[in-house]
Amino acid sequence: MIRNLLNLFKKESYCQSAWDLCLEMLNESLGMFTDAAESFHNEENLNCDIYNRDRVINKFERKVRRDIVTHLAVSNNPDINSALVLTSIIIDIERIGDYTKNIIELAITHPGRFQGGELSQEIVEIETAVQKMFRDLIPCMENGDVDEARRILGDHQILAGRVEDCLQDLITGKVLATDSGAAVVAALYMRYLKRISAHLKNVASSLVNPYYRIGFREKDQSS
Repeated sequence: MIRNLLNLFKKESYCQSAWDLCLEMLNESLGMFTDAAESFHNEENLNCDIYNRDRVINKFERKVRRDIVTHLAVSNNPDINSALVLTSIIIDIERIGDYTKNIIELAITHPGRFQGGELSQEIVEIETAVQKMFRDLIPCMENGDVDEARRILGDHQILAGRVEDCLQDLITGKVLATDSGAAVVAALYMRYLKRISAHLKNVASSLVNPYYRIGFREKDQSS
């Protein structure tokens, strides 16, 4: 699907502008997430201007929408399917910004530096996995790398399973049983990380799926 988009962008200036903004949104979202994760563990770094940066993301989203509408209105041969795919991508990127804000708000609400107890190492590893998905996704989208996109989809499934295992341990009291506050914070944070990963997965799925299957697993071609 994305190869059709890339070919279209070479012909349409408004589509090229929209695509460039999407990539810029992804890069900005990575920076926001990295700073938010750092702030979560270090209360001295809470002033990282996430809200203003999120407004920049929202501004980019509106500009992408304008460019898409302009393409559909003025092009002699508008590609409606590609426009729908691009619209889907920017919605997922914008949602990442919302969850990044949630992380900052959680860090601000929690008194002092977060102590993850038995889950500390697992939380750091899940954060690192999300950052890797970001860093892999950006060149993957730039190059239309379908194989890399499939790997990112697989990475999300692994990460989602790890988060659910941790949440089950929290629910059953296997971890952080004596610190309800830390347990709540850990549960919320890991849910946010899982949702960010899911939106990155959705973006990657646009490389392997038609529009109506974006966000879902790739259909088995043998069935």
